[in-house]
Amino acid sequence: MEIAPFELERWFAEYEHEADIMLAESGIRSLHADRFDLDVGELGYVIPTNGDPDLRADLGARYDRSADEVLFTCGTQEANFLTFMALLGSEHGDEAVVVTPTYQALDGLPEAFGEVTRVGLEPPEWELDVDAVAEAVTDDTAVVVLANPNNPTGRYHPEATVRELYDVAAAHDAYLLCDEVYRLLTEDPLPPVASFGERGLSTASLTKAYGLAGTRFGWLVGDGSVVDAAWEWKDYTTISPSAFGQHLARQALGEQEDEILRENRHLARKHHDMVAAWLDEHGLDWHDPVGVNGFVTVPDGFDGSREFCRTVVEDASVVLAPGDVFGHDDYFRIGFGLPTDELEDGLARVGRVLAE
Repeated sequence: MEIAPFELERWFAEYEHEADIMLAESGIRSLHADRFDLDVGELGYVIPTNGDPDLRADLGARYDRSADEVLFTCGTQEANFLTFMALLGSEHGDEAVVVTPTYQALDGLPEAFGEVTRVGLEPPEWELDVDAVAEAVTDDTAVVVLANPNNPTGRYHPEATVRELYDVAAAHDAYLLCDEVYRLLTEDPLPPVASFGERGLSTASLTKAYGLAGTRFGWLVGDGSVVDAAWEWKDYTTISPSAFGQHLARQALGEQEDEILRENRHLARKHHDMVAAWLDEHGLDWHDPVGVNGFVTVPDGFDGSREFCRTVVEDASVVLAPGDVFGHDDYFRIGFGLPTDELEDGLARVGRVLAE
């Protein structure tokens, strides 16, 4: 098994620690711990190790699923990892068909375990071609993989299109895995894929929409046999979800949820409009995104995304994400979920680099 270097994380490791402003952050600004009850009690393992049954039942109901069809994980990253481990190389098949560009874990991980066929979204609209996915799917396909809303482009594929994609996967006895970490940042979220039928799998977490990345609390929802297989793999990774994360999840998914999502959606809308105006001012373009990421055209005068992003971080101490790590060297990813004053400062600094 060979795992490709995680290019985006290696880029961050090179520059993020020393830079003043992280304008490539892909989530909403973090909430402060003082708004929560932090007394978790005894800090032991969560028992049972797939998560508290009552909380799993409450979360599963959102997906028209039972408690036994929910697994709590260490963030969405582990949920996706365990899903690939459960599906690939089993009786389901050895192949994943992945819609790209996407977060590298969604195509890099399955490629380490099996075969990956990538179906690309085409700029500038980044529309999903279901027919192209259907041509790529074979009888050896275990899972079709989609992030919706998409990272890095912010493209939110409509429900009818995603349901067509589900039908393609189901027709080949494959699963549709949808990473839905940004879904609840939109005012009118689509139904989650796990609610489509037995072949739908959804992963998400408290990170992107709730601003609680430090809880490291995520979940996989879907077919009980897949969830059980993922749970068996989890015994070899993190064993149980974080007791602290589960304690905060009860509050963030309970009495505080409406207020948290209202605040975060307002911030995302406000910052989206700020960035859109800044792009117009500087003659740059993007596909109007949902969430807190946008994929922006690289300005003229730079030899690709990495040269542009390196110039910005070295001259302005602002980190952007080069599009070449997503397979599109003429774009860069900007994140606008950070605190307002940092966003304003970051945009002004990048603007000065462009002016110079």
